[in-house]
Amino acid sequence: MAKIKFPFTLGVASGEPAPDGVIIWTRLAPDPLNGGGMPASTFDVRWEVAEDDTFAKLTASGTARAQPSGAHSVHVKVTGLRPASVYFYRFRADGHTSRVGRTKTAPAPASTAPLRIAVASCQRYEHGHFTAYRHLVADEPDVILHLGDYIYEYGKPAVPEPGRYVRPLKDSTAACTTLNAYRERYALYRLDPDLQAAHAAAPWITIPDDHEVVNNYGGRTGDPKRRKAAYQANAEHLPYRVKPSGDTMQYYRWRPFGKVLDLLVADARQYRVAGDILGPAQTTWLLDRLKASTARWTVLAQALFFAPRNPPSTDAWDAYPQSRRKVLDAAPENFVVLSGDVHNAWAARLDRGVEFVATAISSAPPAVRDDVLERNPHLAFFDGRRGYLVANVSMEEFTADYRAVAYVDRPGAPVSTAASFRAVGNKLERIDL
Repeated sequence: MAKIKFPFTLGVASGEPAPDGVIIWTRLAPDPLNGGGMPASTFDVRWEVAEDDTFAKLTASGTARAQPSGAHSVHVKVTGLRPASVYFYRFRADGHTSRVGRTKTAPAPASTAPLRIAVASCQRYEHGHFTAYRHLVADEPDVILHLGDYIYEYGKPAVPEPGRYVRPLKDSTAACTTLNAYRERYALYRLDPDLQAAHAAAPWITIPDDHEVVNNYGGRTGDPKRRKAAYQANAEHLPYRVKPSGDTMQYYRWRPFGKVLDLLVADARQYRVAGDILGPAQTTWLLDRLKASTARWTVLAQALFFAPRNPPSTDAWDAYPQSRRKVLDAAPENFVVLSGDVHNAWAARLDRGVEFVATAISSAPPAVRDDVLERNPHLAFFDGRRGYLVANVSMEEFTADYRAVAYVDRPGAPVSTAASFRAVGNKLERIDL
């Protein structure tokens, strides 16, 4: 068999940190925008984990099988690691070696050590550069939480909107409807150097929103073949612990971080039925987890704006007030919701707890009324710039820093902190900068 060209063009990633291990990921793709460029055969991929980036002494190693049916992607469940510890990892295949990735395990169950979480969402390639990730990496998070719209399925518009078509798609690009099209779209995004650097810097926990499938989809409506293709491509390109089953994939899960934080990741798209944004099974799971949580902070991470808004949204929790009420009634003290989707930064007071909404990495913002805070007295903050959020969480406090980049229409934008808040029950205290 002829030697393949350098296959690690899409970088490396880690995710789903546990106290004793993580998932590490790569994909063999010498020609990522033309079907991947791999032969239709299985390849052995050597993986290595060490406590230093020179790999002088391996902590764990093994061989995984990269198969054509999975786009030659590799998901390795690494176990036997120490809690709250930094590790480095890399892959080898056919004489080639990947870049080195850095990851970190979750703290032990009894740990009270503080945690830093970076929160990102909504990164439409055409709308701008992913410079925000460069600054996010410099903020040195323990874990990166992505709340959806990792890709956008749209084709190239016939008439691109001025100022919103910074990085063009190929002229032939149509909306993603097939597995190959979704795979190519993920490859396009994963070629971005800032996104690659963010994946190589820390473990990720991700939840899709709608554009990983199709705009504003919800429940079991639409084309099941398209949904199946979308979930498969999503799973092939991100470091999940689970795999799709046909045209469904269980994204909702619990990730504990010692005694400091219980992270409950919910899927607000896939299971919708009339009057219930989460669906019966996921609702039962979430309410049980909320009631059982004993961590200092209980965090619900999901894609959509949770707090009420005036005017209301028909595609978020406003359209499912009974679902929202059930969550708030079950929520313990020190409850925090983390959200994305709306391409703006917001902070909201809830009946029980608070909500921090991360802005978009690059996706253009919608128009917002000048009097939006006046019309919504429970909303404490709004900012329309691109960026991300950094949460610093300890046994003593939960703070959120809204990080904003100056522009996305060209690379190299500086970053600043637009505002910082402290969660105190269902109140928000603004921190002087």
